[in-house]
Amino acid sequence: MTARTDLADCTATELLALYRSGQASPTEATQAVLTRIERLNPKLNAFCWIAHDEALASAAQSTERWRRGAPIGLLDGVPASIKDLILARGWPTLRGSRTVDPQQAWDVDAPASARLREAGAVLLGKTTTPEFGCKGETNSPLTGISRNPWNPSKTPGGSSGGTATAVAAGMGPISVGTDGAGSVRIPAAFCGNFGLKPSFGRVPAYPLSPMGTVAHLGPHTMSVRDAALMLNVLAQPDPRDWTSLPPDGRDYRIGLDDGVRGLRIAWSPTLGYAKNVHPEVAAACAKAVQTFAELGAHVEAIDPGIEDPLDICLGLWFSGAWSIWNTLTPAQRQLADPDFRAEAEAGSTIDALQLQQLHQRRGALGSHMRQFMQRVDLLVTPSVAVPAFDARPAGHSPLTPETMLGWTPFSYPFNQTQQPACSVPCGLTKAGLPIGLQIVGPMFGDARVLRAARAFETLHPIARPDVGALLP
Repeated sequence: MTARTDLADCTATELLALYRSGQASPTEATQAVLTRIERLNPKLNAFCWIAHDEALASAAQSTERWRRGAPIGLLDGVPASIKDLILARGWPTLRGSRTVDPQQAWDVDAPASARLREAGAVLLGKTTTPEFGCKGETNSPLTGISRNPWNPSKTPGGSSGGTATAVAAGMGPISVGTDGAGSVRIPAAFCGNFGLKPSFGRVPAYPLSPMGTVAHLGPHTMSVRDAALMLNVLAQPDPRDWTSLPPDGRDYRIGLDDGVRGLRIAWSPTLGYAKNVHPEVAAACAKAVQTFAELGAHVEAIDPGIEDPLDICLGLWFSGAWSIWNTLTPAQRQLADPDFRAEAEAGSTIDALQLQQLHQRRGALGSHMRQFMQRVDLLVTPSVAVPAFDARPAGHSPLTPETMLGWTPFSYPFNQTQQPACSVPCGLTKAGLPIGLQIVGPMFGDARVLRAARAFETLHPIARPDVGALLP
């Protein structure tokens, strides 16, 4: 069925086929993944909580179900991890922060965690995040520096950096991340895996993010088919999220291989305002977008006609940071990441009128993009303007809008507009670092984004980093 010799390198779809045929068991796969975690996590720092015994017990139960021919769900026996911003029953959710007391009741599953359990997934543990998911690189005073499996001297991006590192390095084939300004797509681009930010509300959340309605949840995988499979599970309804979309009953695997022939695709290499795109990123993405033309799509260079909404993004984000800051005691504030402190202090200067004006401008941006997407089926851009940069400690330099998000001008607009968007690997730099291509769909067009990504993947299969050099 598969040429892979290590079960830790199998996708979820490949593992399920092996379970079905009896060629491998969830116990064997989980043991392989836990061995990979044991050997690589000390170097990459992708996991902040590893539930070794619990995962093996869950895998044994799954193995018995498969032996009886009675799997309980779409992901039965698939090893999975969860970003440490998302509640998981029985595990501390510290949000990358020394301000959170681990000695409290952890008895609630967030919707994503609950759906994974119900689908039979083997939960491995929690993946690292910067404090409260506050930045596009993964470091914090609590968990230290997380690293990129393609080159450990580089950042995996953030804030779902631990999630992306884990998936790319074979420390579990699937993981759940969050994305408030690019936090799924940035690390997917830097780590060379597939990351999907679904339409806002497609994946229910609880509790809702303090950052408001820019915050999405989505899958990280090493294949588009795995992401479609995960979305089937994660998109199930949960009444605790009053902002969630009504379930559409869709199986996102159906139509996944229908291709892009006849689709109208706008190629925007700068979105009309990005001035500092790395030349290797620009060249790789320009070449990659021609794949869609080769597959029969109508590709045209078109900018959507928007101004850089960085100030909208940061204004709303900093206001959220200020709201969190006001729940902290003076003693807790002394423990905070300097970067998060700087964001909160910036948020303290935004008054009610300014905040309302930001919301109005965001509304105008969303309206403009809904109208633009009437003219095209998809919008394609680079995922991030630069390759992965050096991994650095928390508070390494003064926080400014440019240092925080200026290098990822393609990601945050689509949190403001709530559109579905993904990052799919499209090549490597001369230094061997991954480059990501972003595919943006119309609101509620999650299936179309997946379909286009799958079409690209058929000609450009997703490659794993060579982790052999990292193994002790």
